[in-house]
Amino acid sequence: MKKKIFLVDEARSEFRTALSLVIAGSSKFRVVGEYVSGEECFKDIQKLSPDIVITGLDLIGQTGIELTQMIRAKFPHIEVLVISDYDDNQTVFASLKAGASGYLLRTANYIEILIALEELVEGGAPLSRKIARMLVEELHTNLNSVISKRERQVMQMMASGLTYSEISDELNISKQTSKTHIRNIYAKLKVNSKSEAISKAREERLI
Repeated sequence: MKKKIFLVDEARSEFRTALSLVIAGSSKFRVVGEYVSGEECFKDIQKLSPDIVITGLDLIGQTGIELTQMIRAKFPHIEVLVISDYDDNQTVFASLKAGASGYLLRTANYIEILIALEELVEGGAPLSRKIARMLVEELHTNLNSVISKRERQVMQMMASGLTYSEISDELNISKQTSKTHIRNIYAKLKVNSKSEAISKAREERLI
């Protein structure tokens, strides 16, 4: 029996239309619903019982991340595959934390998407190569880090060229708190200047 799929993407999405045609030609999957909003999709889940929901992140109304969270909370047996243009770690981590079983970039070709669907059915967690690499690098950073998450944010902003005042404004903290974070960073990295701190942080893959 073919696995049932919902496709959720923005209105007039050529990508969704093309993907629907590709899946229709598959011997293992069939599209039973197409939607432009998460609300419409969620309403039909009880009635049509999809096995997999493929969603973008920019939907009408709620976001794809919010839809993913709702589906996984009420229907944990349904797999959610995110296909998106976004490749920043904040968006990817938020999607996976919400319960997405896989994350592909929209640059994936249709064969790769069909393979990813098969992987989902077999219990896998398909990821685009770039996303998998990013996750590995983030894991290495966290494992090796001697600085806290907040201190790493400060370091990243310092490395981007922000001033201490701009860092305070960006993180919504006082200048004194910002200076305290910087002093702690210097002490932990055993350095005496901003340039040394940035250089050592990059060398040790802390940022």
